[in-house]
Amino acid sequence: MRDAGRARSTFLALFAAVMLIKLLVALRLPLFVDEAFYWQEGQHLAPAYSDLPGLTAWLARLGVTLFGDSTLALRLPFLLLSAWVPWLVVRITAREFGVREGWIAGSLSLLLPLSGSLGLLALPDAAMAVATLLCVDAGARLLRKVDAATVLELAFGLAIGALSHYRFIAVIGVGFLALLLLPDGRRVLRDVRVWTAIAFGAMAWTPLVAWNFDNAEAGLRFQLVDRHPWAFHTDGILFLLVQALMVTPLLFAAMGLAGWRGLSAGKPQSRYFALLGLLVVGGFFVLGFFADTERVSFHWPLPGYLALLPLLPLLIERWRAPWRVALWATSALGLVAVLGYYVTVSVPDVRARTAAEKWYPSNFAGWDTLADTVRAELDAMPDGTLLVADNFKVGAELGFALGDPDIPVLDHPLNHRHGRAPQLRLWGLQTPGRQAWGDRPVLLVVGASEVRYRELLEHYHALCAMVGPLPPPRVLNVDHGRQRFLLFRLRGDEGGACVAPAMAWLDLDVSDEGVVEASGWAFKEGVGLGKVELLVDGEPAGTLEYGLHDPGVAGYWRISNDPGHPAVGFRGRLDLEGVAPGRRWIGLRLHGRDGSVEDWPEQPLEVGRR
Repeated sequence: MRDAGRARSTFLALFAAVMLIKLLVALRLPLFVDEAFYWQEGQHLAPAYSDLPGLTAWLARLGVTLFGDSTLALRLPFLLLSAWVPWLVVRITAREFGVREGWIAGSLSLLLPLSGSLGLLALPDAAMAVATLLCVDAGARLLRKVDAATVLELAFGLAIGALSHYRFIAVIGVGFLALLLLPDGRRVLRDVRVWTAIAFGAMAWTPLVAWNFDNAEAGLRFQLVDRHPWAFHTDGILFLLVQALMVTPLLFAAMGLAGWRGLSAGKPQSRYFALLGLLVVGGFFVLGFFADTERVSFHWPLPGYLALLPLLPLLIERWRAPWRVALWATSALGLVAVLGYYVTVSVPDVRARTAAEKWYPSNFAGWDTLADTVRAELDAMPDGTLLVADNFKVGAELGFALGDPDIPVLDHPLNHRHGRAPQLRLWGLQTPGRQAWGDRPVLLVVGASEVRYRELLEHYHALCAMVGPLPPPRVLNVDHGRQRFLLFRLRGDEGGACVAPAMAWLDLDVSDEGVVEASGWAFKEGVGLGKVELLVDGEPAGTLEYGLHDPGVAGYWRISNDPGHPAVGFRGRLDLEGVAPGRRWIGLRLHGRDGSVEDWPEQPLEVGRR
């Protein structure tokens, strides 16, 4: 009992600490783009949406309705749901394996980075985790006895899962298979009361089925077909490495071993937990060789880990003390690392310093600055100016910041790549461009960094086709241009050939004598460039020789209509003698012949002491 008491105290202390830290982090963490879109969906309440069932949007709407229009208010329902997860783990484990084991499994669920960080963002994973554990709990109880309360819990869990995400289908399928593989499970499936619960859970899919039926299966096709290559690729082998890092290596190995031993356990509940966990995690491992690799998917196996947690305490208590200490320590460090990441991306100065890194958190960065700039631009424009975003990310983030869920959005490849285009069309927010605006003044906000560079010129020409020639933009470079927005004041009288923002390429070569050789090319559609300046930390450091012969640029950008081709190259020198040592940011200032002045994104240069 003293051991159980210590385990309980440890769990309660961990629970309080983790929840407090998550609350503080959620208070400061900038809004993630998917959260912004779920907020927008919540402002257009519906039974289901193009990307998800309805529950996530309903919870987002509930948060801001009850607690106000803030990022923390949006996240509070998800934080509360996440608080339920460790208690469910405690309940399941304590009933099946003992009170002490229950508190230990609950503590491990708090330290497991994937579950310990649940609720920080207003995403469907928190509700899916609760639904998974309700179904796991009900399944384990049904193996012992079928009664009304357990059947009701199963129905409730199935319904929450159906309203959370398409991925919950995997949990249902694996759960059904696990019961079929167990003699006691087959007995459970012969009970009409269980099928009543299953029927109730199936009914919860009705809104999503109806939405897909009315919209040519657009959501289903995106989730199951369009977003996946469905061709074998070797990236799936990275699953093991990524999961070992996200779960932490020792905990990942312990879960695998616990699941393997659970398959041969005498207790049906142990075999049930093992089958659920191993089949879910193994299924996503196999899927990884054929599925989407562009979007984050490391959190998909979480339902499998939750099912394996009850098996862990009995396994690790047989380990020697150093191994047990190592498991707890590495798990705690893993959670600290994940929460630390969110703290890091909450600090603007840290985000700016990581602008050149691959892990730069672009989906968290720049939105507040953009909103302030948009407010200033709208204040300077005539009354009745229409605000238009070029993609769903900009529209949703500005919508949240400005309190306007109805900002029109242009047709953009990003909308289709993330499955949001059908929903925008249903809301009537996908606008064709100038033909729908008449002569009304428009502030068009373009997320230039959301387009692959090799596709950027084509994107600018597509914008010209929709809105006409683009006037000189107000350029907003966030974090040295890693996040780049262009704001265009459109008057309604634009016409003629496509005029678009400038494009450039800069190469830097530092000599042993401390001289930087700068070379590259730059052009501007329709009007051309008159001057190119070199910038150091945003300040002019000299004018580059512009107009050098470079026919390869026009050969690559075949649709470019800059009248200066092929004389679009530049070169120049920067003496580092007067430049302070440390990391300096080198950029370009491009002067268009139409009077535009555009600062190009910067790149870092390490300047040593001389």
